[in-house]
Amino acid sequence: MLDVAIYLVLGAALGTVGGLFGIGGGLIAIPVLGVLFGLDQQIAQGTALVMVVPNVMLALWRYHQRNRIELRHALPLGVMGFIFAWLGSIWAVGLDAGAMRIGFIAFLLVLSAYNVLRMFTRNAPPTAHMRYSWPWLGVLGAASGSMGGLFGVGGAVVATPVLTSVFGTTQVVAQGLSLALALPSTSVTLVAYAWHHEVDWMIGMPLAIGGLLSISWGVKVAHAMPERLLRGLFCGFLVACAVMLMFKV
Repeated sequence: MLDVAIYLVLGAALGTVGGLFGIGGGLIAIPVLGVLFGLDQQIAQGTALVMVVPNVMLALWRYHQRNRIELRHALPLGVMGFIFAWLGSIWAVGLDAGAMRIGFIAFLLVLSAYNVLRMFTRNAPPTAHMRYSWPWLGVLGAASGSMGGLFGVGGAVVATPVLTSVFGTTQVVAQGLSLALALPSTSVTLVAYAWHHEVDWMIGMPLAIGGLLSISWGVKVAHAMPERLLRGLFCGFLVACAVMLMFKV
């Protein structure tokens, strides 16, 4: 029972972070499960997805309530993300766990560097209209889905900075669209990991319950936070996750 209580509290903390950054909490759950609970990289990713899928579903609904998500933008992201996440997850379950962990660290550091660069370069102001539509949203969905399937993070962490910098959306709109991409891609990735027995359900289920109890609060905080501060915190969050995983290498 003590273990279950710990997982519930941890899930609540991860759900808050997931709602704040529009990523479902999986990005930080993976290093926590790997470093603190000693899970191999693939099992950590699969277990985190048990929490991520319902969290993404609830967060997507909350973001849609506050900033209506356009179906014509979400559909190409979601469909292409689903297809390429499935392919990426099939590849991931056959890789060496140590190599996967190193690859995940590199992935986080590259994303962090990209976000830091964006903070110190002059960008065009966000616009209410998407600068690019189909087929470029489909390309983004494919690339994000591939990374999401490979690393178990749903692709939102890739799509969010690209949507703000290239497609010209605000941070909260980008996070909402990224959740629309993440829902089908995380679902198919979870199925693939579970099929290959890379999920610890006894840890994942209480994490999911804890996350569902707190993710709405994270979404509320995200919409009340200044744009630049939210981006800065997101960047620092990526670096912190990479540093945590380095202790496991």
